[in-house]
Amino acid sequence: MSYRPITDMWFLARTKYKGGKKRFGGYLGGFPERARVMIGVGIDEPVLHVCGGLAKLYPYKGGFGPNDKTLDMDALVEPDFYQDARLPYPPGPWAGILMDPPYSVEDAQNYRLHSPEDARHYVPGEEAYPSPSQLVQNAIDVLPVGKKVGIIHYILPKCPKNAKFVACVGVICGFNNRIRVFSVFEKLQ
Repeated sequence: MSYRPITDMWFLARTKYKGGKKRFGGYLGGFPERARVMIGVGIDEPVLHVCGGLAKLYPYKGGFGPNDKTLDMDALVEPDFYQDARLPYPPGPWAGILMDPPYSVEDAQNYRLHSPEDARHYVPGEEAYPSPSQLVQNAIDVLPVGKKVGIIHYILPKCPKNAKFVACVGVICGFNNRIRVFSVFEKLQ
C-alpha cells in the first residue's frame, strides 16, 4: 500500500492573548485548534505545548485544553515544566505534543516576551537554541505508539526512525511574511 502525507495551506491571523500579553512568535489565531485536529487530540485530552510560551493565555476556545501543560525555559511565562526543550520531556500521559520553538538562531536573538520593552533576546540564550529534529525525536520518545507530535517551524524536521511522517501544512500570516510549515509525525514503535 502506498502512503502519502496530508498536505494543506492555512491562512491565519495574529493573536491577542488574554490580559493583553504579547509574545514574538506566539500561536497564530486558529492555529492550535487546527493543530489539535491534525494530531488527533480532543480539547479534553492532555497536550504538552513544548516551547509553549503563552499557550495558556490563548484566547479562543478549542486551542488550549483544561488538561494541557506547557514546557518552556522562560520563567516569565510561568510554564508548568520549566526546562530545556533539548532534554527528555516529562512522561505523559500525553495524547499529543505541539511545539512552537524559535525558528532560527536569528529569531532566537530577536525573541520578545511580553512587550517590545521587555527582553529583546531569547531568554535561554543562543546556545540553547533547539534543533527541530531534536525536538521531534524528544516528543516521539515520550509519546505512546500511535500518538502524534506537531511542530511549526521554517524547517521540515527529519522524521525519526521510530515514526511516520503524516502531514505537512503551509502556514501563512498575511502578506510580506515568511511561510512556516506545520509538520506532523506519528510514533510507530
